[in-house]
Amino acid sequence: MLEVRAIHKRFAPDKEVLQGVSLTVEPQEILCLLGPSGCGKSTLLRIIAGLERADQGRVLLNGSDITETPAHRRNVGLMFQDYALFPHLNVAENIAYGLRMHGAPASERRRRVEEMLALVNLEGYAHRSVDDLSGGEQQRVALARTLAPNPTLLLLDEPVANLDRLLREELLEALRRILKRLQVTTIFVTHDQEEAFALADRIAVMRAGRLEQVDAPAPLYRRPANTFVAAFLGFRNLLPILEWRGVHAVCTPIGTFELPERDAAHPAVGARLLIPPDAAALDSAPSSAAHVPLVGRVVAATFRGSVFRLQVAPEGSGEDSVLYFEFRTRGRERLPVQGEPVRLWLDTAQMCVVKEA
Repeated sequence: MLEVRAIHKRFAPDKEVLQGVSLTVEPQEILCLLGPSGCGKSTLLRIIAGLERADQGRVLLNGSDITETPAHRRNVGLMFQDYALFPHLNVAENIAYGLRMHGAPASERRRRVEEMLALVNLEGYAHRSVDDLSGGEQQRVALARTLAPNPTLLLLDEPVANLDRLLREELLEALRRILKRLQVTTIFVTHDQEEAFALADRIAVMRAGRLEQVDAPAPLYRRPANTFVAAFLGFRNLLPILEWRGVHAVCTPIGTFELPERDAAHPAVGARLLIPPDAAALDSAPSSAAHVPLVGRVVAATFRGSVFRLQVAPEGSGEDSVLYFEFRTRGRERLPVQGEPVRLWLDTAQMCVVKEA
């Protein structure tokens, strides 16, 4: 539905914000642009919306080149981080604003406003002032206003960044449900990995104006393309590979591990072994032959409600080799404490080799 071809954007002679970004978005897909601040994700969104002009490259929507099309003629809905609601208009008037700008008759505006209020669960709020709404209610009004003109493409820039954690999680669930119900193609920008995993069908990880990896959430999490993607997703157990032994085995500072066949052809130069934080069992040995023992001591223990996190220094290793793991709290009478010896069982089936970024 959307095709971005080799987009370049420079804001200063020595500051190239986008470096040949190419991307496609399928009909009804929710795609996330994920990356740290300053990586170019919001600039790319604004170029797609027509609010910024690319120095090079093309933007195609449903097969039509819209690179030179003014923003107001693209039929693209854009929702900003601060919602940008009009304080002098009530809820219904805010939602109807885009419809009025498109010349929709009053009867059509009333019907569409009622539909949007029902969609975002704000029936009865039509005549309220937006200043009297909570942050979550304002977010839903902004979404309803953006969706009311029935845009071909919806663009969301950090849509829930200003909300507290619990409300953010609730609204992410509601937002995905609404977008899938309307079958509207969506791109949203975030720097939060949890938001991306909760909302997106595919995630495009960006760094310094380039795409590092585009994948569905589960493959992205299980097989990061390189050490930058892995580190940005929160993985901390990235061990240097000292040598390959045979076809599948890799030697690391904490031991040698036999990997699945999928990693047999991976180059050893500049590669690291990724051990996910949930790739370990504590205390009893699992029945799977893929699990290998690791003895160490607890450097730090953190209780996080349903889970607890351990920092473990493997036996015979230095502080630089501390590993980070996460375990379920349920069913445990006590949790390990700092300084306590522990035996872990690492699941080699969950390990993978990633290239140095």
